[in-house]
Amino acid sequence: MSWDCGLRYVFSMPPALQQGSKCIVHDKEDLSRLEMVQRLAKDGCRFLQNHSKSPERTAETQSDEAVRLSVRERGRDVLVLQRVSLEQPAHAAWLRGGGREEARTRRFAVVSGTPEKILEHLLSDMTLEDDRGTTQTKESDMLLDDFLLTYPVFMSTGDLCQALLGHYCTKRHRVKEDVNEALERKQKVLHLVWHWMSLCKGFLREDEHVKVFLKSLHRCVLDDLYEHPALERDVTELQKLYQLRRRHTADDDSPHRNSRTLFHQLSVKENGLRPRSTQRESKEVLCRVYVTLDSYLSAKVRCEVVAQELLQEVAERIDVAASELILVAITYPGGRLLLQPQDRVFSNSLRPVGRLHVCRKDLSEVLNPFRDNSEMQQRTARVLNLNTWDVAVALTNFDWTIFNSMHEQELVYFTFNRNVCSSHTKSLELLLQRCNEVQLWVMTEVLLCPTLCKRVQLIKKFIKIAAHCKAQRNLNSFFSIIMGLNAAAVSRLSQTWEKISGKFKKHFSELETVTDPSLNHKAYRDSFKKMKSPKIPFLPLVLKDITFIHEGNKTFHDNLVNFEKLHMIADMARFIRECQQDPVGNGIAQKSSSEVRAYIDYLHVIDNQQTLFELSHRLEPRA
Repeated sequence: MSWDCGLRYVFSMPPALQQGSKCIVHDKEDLSRLEMVQRLAKDGCRFLQNHSKSPERTAETQSDEAVRLSVRERGRDVLVLQRVSLEQPAHAAWLRGGGREEARTRRFAVVSGTPEKILEHLLSDMTLEDDRGTTQTKESDMLLDDFLLTYPVFMSTGDLCQALLGHYCTKRHRVKEDVNEALERKQKVLHLVWHWMSLCKGFLREDEHVKVFLKSLHRCVLDDLYEHPALERDVTELQKLYQLRRRHTADDDSPHRNSRTLFHQLSVKENGLRPRSTQRESKEVLCRVYVTLDSYLSAKVRCEVVAQELLQEVAERIDVAASELILVAITYPGGRLLLQPQDRVFSNSLRPVGRLHVCRKDLSEVLNPFRDNSEMQQRTARVLNLNTWDVAVALTNFDWTIFNSMHEQELVYFTFNRNVCSSHTKSLELLLQRCNEVQLWVMTEVLLCPTLCKRVQLIKKFIKIAAHCKAQRNLNSFFSIIMGLNAAAVSRLSQTWEKISGKFKKHFSELETVTDPSLNHKAYRDSFKKMKSPKIPFLPLVLKDITFIHEGNKTFHDNLVNFEKLHMIADMARFIRECQQDPVGNGIAQKSSSEVRAYIDYLHVIDNQQTLFELSHRLEPRA
């Protein structure tokens, strides 16, 4: 490893030495550059840049942002670090006999680097407690979290498995390791593995690379057990983790599957990360079944549902005998696939086999809600009879089920692989679909209401539902309802809005203020920040923020991973985690009426904007 970086670094020693004494490191090959930096930083040494021969001129007045260190190999940079100042607790400095100045330490954060060197720095910077094998500092845990949340951007899971196995098995230090240093290196790798398995277990369950990696790591730890008895607990946990993952792969639906027990045993090493279910575990997906060319029924069904079961559910909602219906999948423009009763509707990737249509056996439409006036009146009466709070509760429970199953890493996969069909973003896509459906549902119900007085009552009802959703900390449905009422096809109904009382208009105006996009949605951000967790954010705005970070910053600089960008991406992912947490039992889900829940779980919406405008002009023609 080359030391030539064009600068001469002088180290000022800790206060224990005589003030003003300095030393220059001459034997630069005794230690690797990265290891030396880490050890000196932990000992309290400070980097000073010497631009002249005068020993009095130093970079002491430079800010931390100005001090960067580049590690070079074979004439090119492989890691760029930046000095950061961290505040230590006052009592920790006092215990070491230091004063105010010692309460402030300096470490080096990753700016950019190759994947291998970033991982090497992460393990080198990690500090373990003596008795529990967990990290002490929040900063090292933050770096670890950043790396594990964003590693799919710059390396595959197989590459990460190989790199971790290499760090565990081989010595990567130029100096000779003693027994304690070797044990610490191995425990750091194991700690990273526990954290990784806890954080991303839903994505890694069926990964063959992870299965082989855990098996190999288990063998390596067994081989080291004689020399390092402290690894005995890790052997047991690795064996359980490997056996559980093998059982998942062999039979995903096995009744013996119980990940809670294992991850409870690993809770000491999880740093408070709670296990979360994945969309595959929840076994429920949103299915669009078109009952006309312009409208569909949104059904919440199991991913293993077959055509006969889905037909039965749809038939109950539209009040038509199931024996009169067939389920057809449009696989490509002009192509139709008649699904047999026992055919599965969803593939293994949780994607429908095509655009699903329910029609009569003669291929005619089941109903035409735009011509049947009695059907529209019955539909409006059904909505008006529902309790607004119960409707908001049902909407919130529905959204929370999806949002709570969403992994924060889905944001990373969606941002960097949005053009690639991935099962890793299923929950996120479902929540986006639900957001759009609720907006269309509001528009559909208002525009299918034939009489003016009932249409006014319906708009008042939606205003109340929106307010209740906000009170229940469900900003996703809240935004959807407000946007549905503000849609052009609805907002143009001037005769209808004139009949709305001043009280409701004022209330609606106050709710609209929260959705005001000015100043980068400041009103929404301030309001949402004051809400306690758990809470459901407006997901499209979260995606807008992370897209802004992605598009405004390069992922690679001179073939080095831009880790500053990935830290910002990881912060957005942690925002999702914070919204899902419930530290004091402020549970967001509530009991809802079975009647209301059955209605909310099967929304009938029109998704054709031209049809919606035609309905709007039919209600109130242009003057």
